[in-house]
Amino acid sequence: MKKFYVGIDISKSKLDVAVYDAEKKKIANKFVIKNEADGIQSLFSTLKKEKINLEDCWFCFEHTGHYGFSLCYELEQICCVYSIIPALQIKLSLGMTRGKNDQVDAERIAMFAYTFRDKLQPSKMSSGCFQKIKQLLTYRNQMVRISTQLQNSLKSHQAVCQLTHFDYVVDEIKKQIIEVKVKIESIDELLMSEIKRDKTLENNFNLLKTIKGIGPIISIYLLVLTQNFESFTDARKFNCYAGIAPFEHSSGSSIRGKTKTSSLRNKTIKSLLFNGANAAALHDKEINNYYKRKKEEGKHHQSIMNAIACKLVYRAFSVIKRQSPYVTLYAQNF
Repeated sequence: MKKFYVGIDISKSKLDVAVYDAEKKKIANKFVIKNEADGIQSLFSTLKKEKINLEDCWFCFEHTGHYGFSLCYELEQICCVYSIIPALQIKLSLGMTRGKNDQVDAERIAMFAYTFRDKLQPSKMSSGCFQKIKQLLTYRNQMVRISTQLQNSLKSHQAVCQLTHFDYVVDEIKKQIIEVKVKIESIDELLMSEIKRDKTLENNFNLLKTIKGIGPIISIYLLVLTQNFESFTDARKFNCYAGIAPFEHSSGSSIRGKTKTSSLRNKTIKSLLFNGANAAALHDKEINNYYKRKKEEGKHHQSIMNAIACKLVYRAFSVIKRQSPYVTLYAQNF
């Protein structure tokens, strides 16, 4: 247990800080610093002036993407303990609240850290390799969205073109679609070059690809989101994170709802896993037989796809644990 829990509300230009004293059971100090290297150094010097040892502190803040990158880096440079918590997790823990500003948020984060101190897990920055891969995946997602928008725009302009016989807009959109496609292919090449830099990553990447339904992009996402299967070691927990693990919905004898997945999920990996499930249902004989049997039993298509997505994740964790390629057993019954 630490003596102080430091809650930090991160914004683009500043960091609102609140220090909770675990012994006195109150907020000991509040201040604002700039969200830059010099400002973060002033955070450490301010704590020292208050005779607060950094070794006695547990820093806590919300996940804010690149806005918190400098803070994580500086904390790790001096070996401070910190936790990055999803904003929704903190929000749900607070119950009913009134009012909101950055300083109040910092206090609430500090209180959250103290209240749930026994459950806090130290966070750690991804390696340089993972940081590059994440950046490339983010850029790839942007390009894929642009490609989809252009494809939809092309269809509508082609319909209009049949009446106006004016081809300029259609031709321009087609050129842009080709350019975006080339960019996506270039990003894919860069992703593969980063994967090949690390032999362990490359080995696990190749193992994942032996599973029908799990292609290169899904494999890369699984490696990144699990930190090469170190931050997640249990398939069920990852399915919960992805939002594909079913949960019972009942209460006493009066409420008997359908078993369903949680709305708290990583939408990107869930969408990718569903794409993989559709591919597996077409090309994997075992899963195809499973799909047909469940369909005959009256199961809804989406429900079956969700179950198949779960199976893909279990297979992924299995091949990584065994460190051997997936072997299809056609005689196997689901």
